[in-house]
Amino acid sequence: MTTITGETDVGEPSATLFGHPRGLAVLAGTEFWDRVSFQGMQALLTLYLVGQLFTPSHIERIVGFAGFRAAVEAIFGHMTTLGLATQIFGLYIGLAMFTPVFGGLIGDLWLGRKRMVILGALMMTAGHFCMAFDQSFLLAMLLLILGTGALRGNLLPQVGELYRPEDARRDTAFQLYYAMVNFGAFVAPVVTGWLSQTWSWHVGFAFAGFGMLAGLVLYLAGQRQVVVVTPKPARLAGAPRVPLSASDWRRIAALLALVPVAACFWIAQSQVWNTYNLWVRDHVQLHIGAFTVPVPWFQAIDGLSPFICLPPMLMFWRWQAARGREPGQFAKAGIGCLIFGAGTLWLAAASLVAGPDGRAPILWPVMFHLVSNLGWLYFTPTMVSLFTRAAPASVVATLVGLNMFSTTIGSFASGRLGSLYETLAPPQFWTLHAAIAALGGGAFLLIGWRFGAAYGITRAETARP
Repeated sequence: MTTITGETDVGEPSATLFGHPRGLAVLAGTEFWDRVSFQGMQALLTLYLVGQLFTPSHIERIVGFAGFRAAVEAIFGHMTTLGLATQIFGLYIGLAMFTPVFGGLIGDLWLGRKRMVILGALMMTAGHFCMAFDQSFLLAMLLLILGTGALRGNLLPQVGELYRPEDARRDTAFQLYYAMVNFGAFVAPVVTGWLSQTWSWHVGFAFAGFGMLAGLVLYLAGQRQVVVVTPKPARLAGAPRVPLSASDWRRIAALLALVPVAACFWIAQSQVWNTYNLWVRDHVQLHIGAFTVPVPWFQAIDGLSPFICLPPMLMFWRWQAARGREPGQFAKAGIGCLIFGAGTLWLAAASLVAGPDGRAPILWPVMFHLVSNLGWLYFTPTMVSLFTRAAPASVVATLVGLNMFSTTIGSFASGRLGSLYETLAPPQFWTLHAAIAALGGGAFLLIGWRFGAAYGITRAETARP
């Protein structure tokens, strides 16, 4: 017998693909195109702002830009053109990472997940197409931020809803889903970078728009396969809510204290998609014979590196676990920050190997991406796991959103720090960011050693994310 939830039927899927519901392929494919859209935009944005949109004869055309600039400078202080570009990038990424919290809430309580995904995809498509015109730049930013929140806040939860809570395939499903996330992050900069260098910035943005449109078509065409088998949470089914205890509130306060510490990692990491592009453009040897490597291609390595780094890292953790030496979650988060800081310090050292033209070998940033992504793998999944494990059961989703807020804070701060690129030499600029990441790493190690009990888990329990 099938029960109706109001949006999707509850019942076992009639067909599977490689042992999983066919709906997983639909959702993962939609997410692939979302990442092509988002990562393609992200790889181009700062380069486009500095290289074209914020130049004379272009910046004057942007509708409402004078008022927007005045508002931003009232908060962050006076900015040069480059500083404004990096701050806008930070605001865009920070808000796009946080709006899924509200998008998911609206999908949960009012419009439903399917309607929100469709609405989000349409807004993102329109936003990319608005990037084709100088006048509609601010409208494009608004549409992209809101669209990302609507789509991502409601697409990922549908993956979990394809499986019952006790289904052992759930973990594998999320691994497959995130594999498509990384694959999209690899493809997008390669294609948009080539298009923008060969034709124009607007062709690159148009590809991102058509990519999101393709994702929407795939999602709509596959709706019969997206069958929900997980019951609605008790809070949505009208069951009484259990009040939080004093112990629960202490855990919430302890998790809240981690947000600014985690932001130290994201300050350095967010710079990889922001000012880092300008550094590569100005300080890396991009010519291979007669061919000039598009700057966004380096961003594609960020999508590829997790596939390269994850297997040996998991083998290393198993080796440590077999000997009782696998670090706990706080230690892993701290190690991730320190590794990322070491990678950022590698950028600071690029001037030591620069040629007569002041440019470092092309393999220098490639090595940075491999090292920094190893730090990312230590840090990011561990933080999600720590929040889901330590949070009281009734507010897990809210506190996972709180963890995402650290990304927002980091993006805002990295946007402001990006303006220092004009006044600091590159070694100083990257050393500053390495120090911020290392500060976060040291804080995590100290918190785990001194206050781990406040999170309701012992050191032994924190060994695996």
